[in-house]
Amino acid sequence: MWVLGLCLPAVLLAGAGGALAASGAGVAGVAGITGVAGAGMGSGFDPGARVAEGVPMPLSHASLTVGRLQYGGGGDWYANPSSLPNLLAAIRERTGVPVAEREVVVSPLDPGLRDVPFLHMTGHGNVVFTPEERRALRSYLEGGGFLHADDNYGMDEAFRREIALLFPDREMVELPPEHPVFHVVYSFPEGIPKIHEHDGHPPQAFGVFHEGRLMVLYSYETDLGNGWEDPEVHGNPPEIREAALRMGVNLFIYALSQRSP
Repeated sequence: MWVLGLCLPAVLLAGAGGALAASGAGVAGVAGITGVAGAGMGSGFDPGARVAEGVPMPLSHASLTVGRLQYGGGGDWYANPSSLPNLLAAIRERTGVPVAEREVVVSPLDPGLRDVPFLHMTGHGNVVFTPEERRALRSYLEGGGFLHADDNYGMDEAFRREIALLFPDREMVELPPEHPVFHVVYSFPEGIPKIHEHDGHPPQAFGVFHEGRLMVLYSYETDLGNGWEDPEVHGNPPEIREAALRMGVNLFIYALSQRSP
C-alpha cells in the first residue's frame, strides 16, 4: 500500500508524541507516517472521469492526499468543493507533510482505494452503499484505512443507517475530549470544535474502533468542511475557520499515525 520513510518536522513530533503515546503510537509512530503512495497506483484507475467540476485529479497523479468518497443514494458527495484543497494546503504548510494540492475522488469499489490513507465523506442528503461496497469499505477500514464523515446537515440519518449496516457488530461511540485525535498536533481540551450552527446542539464526534484503533470518525453538529471552505463562502470569523483547519490537520495526522506500513 505505502512507501514510508519520510519524517515529520521536529516541532510536530514534539507536539504529537505525548498524545499518540496514549494510543500506543508515540513519537516513533509519527516519525514514519509520511510518505508517498506506492505500488498499486495507476493501473487504469482514473476517478477524474467521474469527478465533480473542480475536483479533476486522477489518483495516479497524486502522491499523498485525501480521498473524497463518492457514494450512491442521491446525496451531494461533492459538497464543499473548496474545503479539501484548503485543508491540504494547511497540512502542507503547518506540518511539512508533502501532500498533494487537491483531493482525489474514489468510490468504495475503486481498486486504488487502499492507496488513500484518509477518506472524507460529506453531504446534505441520502447515502446508500451496496452490499459489495460495504464489504470493500469494511476491508479498507479494518486493513488500516480511516474515514472521516462530516455531516453537512441532512446526512445524519442516512449515515447512521449505513454505518450500522457496515459494522453491525460494532457500536458508534462518542469520543471523549481526552482522545488523542483532539491533541495530536493542536489541543482541543473540550473535544471537537463548533464550526457551523445546524439545530443549536453541541458538537459531537463519534467513532468506530477496530482492535483499539479509531477507523471511523463522524463529526456531527459542527460541519468542519464548512470551516475549511474559502472564507467568503460561509463568512465564518477567522477564529472559527482556524479552529476547523486545526481540527482537520489533527484528523489527517492522526490517521497517518495509525496506518500500518
